[in-house]
Amino acid sequence: MSPHSIDHDLRPTPLNISVIIPAFNEERLIGETLRYVKAAMTAFARRGWNTELIVCDNNSTDRTAELSRATGAKVVFEPVNQIARARNTGAAVASGDWLVFIDADSHPSAELLAEVAERIETGRCLAGGCTVRMEGDYLMGNLITRLWNSISRVGSLLAGSFIFCEAEAFRQVGGFSQELFAGEELELSRRLKQVARAAKKRIVILHRHPLQTSARKMHLYTSRELIWFFLKAALSRKRSLTNRDECHLWYDGRR
Repeated sequence: MSPHSIDHDLRPTPLNISVIIPAFNEERLIGETLRYVKAAMTAFARRGWNTELIVCDNNSTDRTAELSRATGAKVVFEPVNQIARARNTGAAVASGDWLVFIDADSHPSAELLAEVAERIETGRCLAGGCTVRMEGDYLMGNLITRLWNSISRVGSLLAGSFIFCEAEAFRQVGGFSQELFAGEELELSRRLKQVARAAKKRIVILHRHPLQTSARKMHLYTSRELIWFFLKAALSRKRSLTNRDECHLWYDGRR
């Protein structure tokens, strides 16, 4: 065996990264989101890692699937309109060693995904998320995101708009709970923490490069509607989160 072949054999196997985007009637935003995501994914490519981009069309009635395919994304279909199911359906066809979930109205930067790659390379991280920054200047939106970012970092809680996770760990815990129509990322955080403790690994919340996310709920719903939803969710001890009608902010089709 020649020295060249020995060097080649010792070369580390490149990781496979699957980026998964759940999308319901997102024809207005999906094209721009996918352009941002593909540009950000160069952070993985620069390390020689293999990547795939998966869009789960969650029973859309518009051109979401068509526009996604036009960008080269792999499109899968989930007929039941539920965010947890859409993410799980995307993950079911993913081939990656790591899964990255990004919402269809959010724009990650290459710097954010580079930091994700750095944490993966340490070997000490099981899963993670990041802080968020809402586009525009909305008092209510700024208050909500600042409060959430603080809670997220203190409690190592994942925001559904951006989650990265070892694929093996994700499958070990059974993915996102399909009993929940909202807040499923918080329940996933709890189960992943248990696996992380057993594996002596960490759940991390990145904060140097926040994820930019859409402020459309600020346009589509009144402050009263938003406050009322969060109050009901907090006071009902999760019961309202298992009811699609109670979680109408995600499912009533307003876009």
